[in-house]
Amino acid sequence: MTNLRDLSYKELEEVIISYGEKKFRSSQIWDWLTKGVSSYDEMLNVPLSLKEKLKEEYFLCGLETVKKLESKIDGTKKYLFRLYDGNMVETVVMYYKHGITVCISSQVGCAMGCKFCASTIGGLVRSLTPGEILEQVIYAQKDIGERISNIVMMGIGEPLANLGNVKKFLEIVNFEKGLNIGYRHISLSTCGIVPGIYELAKLKLPITLSISLHATTNESRSSIMPVNNTYKIEELIEACRHYQKECSRRISFEYAIIKGVNDTLKDADNLLKILKGIMCHVNVIPVNNVEENSFEKPDPKKIKDFCSHLESHGITATVRRELGSDINASCGQLRKNNL
Repeated sequence: MTNLRDLSYKELEEVIISYGEKKFRSSQIWDWLTKGVSSYDEMLNVPLSLKEKLKEEYFLCGLETVKKLESKIDGTKKYLFRLYDGNMVETVVMYYKHGITVCISSQVGCAMGCKFCASTIGGLVRSLTPGEILEQVIYAQKDIGERISNIVMMGIGEPLANLGNVKKFLEIVNFEKGLNIGYRHISLSTCGIVPGIYELAKLKLPITLSISLHATTNESRSSIMPVNNTYKIEELIEACRHYQKECSRRISFEYAIIKGVNDTLKDADNLLKILKGIMCHVNVIPVNNVEENSFEKPDPKKIKDFCSHLESHGITATVRRELGSDINASCGQLRKNNL
């Protein structure tokens, strides 16, 4: 059976018409789905006969909140959601002056193996469907009782390794009769799946592409990011230049700065050479603590000097604000099971 939330509005409408029902029933059902109902019984204005027909082909159960943590520092909220098959993912809600952002997962676990990231511990279990990705936004929004205005696909998993489902999710979440979250308010992060970047470029969506670069030489990058053994920095940057040419969007480069690994001014110089000619922004992320590794943050002055060096040579660089650090909700700390 298929998750009812995996359907686009057009697909839902086609199903309803095939049942001999009026089109307006699609709008009623869609409204309930957007509100976060977990069963057909909650659809009070939908005829029982129609709900019974839908039950035969489409399941509807939503997400179960297994655990919810709230930061005492900044109000960041982290959810451990159980999916219909018992697998779990984590989702984070963050508060900014410009609105509320949700960081969502695209897979259960991750196959990419980045050494500094907890999400990849235990490997990949499976990819999420469009509806399961969407439900994270819906259920987080329902819980906080406020509109979520921004989405970052930077949670568990590699979005470009699940591009088919991610593309459909983007269509559904942007749909004006649903959550209506604009593409310009959505960021998608990849560790560097080069073919996926070319495929994403074909869509010409005005989303923000974020590249997890994290090193400036192939030797250094391969030591912490196995994906670099398949797609070297040169191939990745060429794909980024193509993406920018096709989409005319500034690219964000994420740089997890690690003591003794990638934190020197020479690394900053290498980064300047790599990014030359690309309209971009560098997000410098002091590496976050993960029990299974020994990576440490550099001295704050060293981080400041690194950013200042980039800035003085024309590349905008900021140190990412650390949110939810007291509940392990920061970058690289999400897991598929945190019980």
